[in-house]
Amino acid sequence: MKNVLIIYHSQSGNTKAVAKAVEQGCRLEPEANIRVKTAFEADLQDLLWANGILFGTPENFGTMSGALKDFFDRTFYPAQSYSLNLPYAVFISAENDGTGAIRDIERIARGYPLRQVAEPLIIKGSLTERQVDAVQDYGHAMAAGLCLGIY
Repeated sequence: MKNVLIIYHSQSGNTKAVAKAVEQGCRLEPEANIRVKTAFEADLQDLLWANGILFGTPENFGTMSGALKDFFDRTFYPAQSYSLNLPYAVFISAENDGTGAIRDIERIARGYPLRQVAEPLIIKGSLTERQVDAVQDYGHAMAAGLCLGIY
């Protein structure tokens, strides 16, 4: 069994909807344990539990949410002695292009270190029924990749 951690923040509910669809996709993999936490709830113990992480954030002022940044601030230095090197992927709920949020997350993730294993998923505007399958596939791919030993 592999442990997949989904950490997200949502104010409007859109990123939460995307996180739910990602979770549903992860749960398609029978050999995966899934844990979903908001960015304010997640902590170092969750990182130590995980074999892989999916980060979700809205694009706020051209960057990640303050809540996800808070998670990174609270766990970065305590995580240093563990040399995590976990695979991760990112999903962004954006009104613009999401690139600022991706850039900042990638910069921070290199310091843990974490390694990006999938292109970021950017949902522009509200999640539509047409996009749900693609979002679920994104989560399933992460969980399956972990369980198959690809990541």
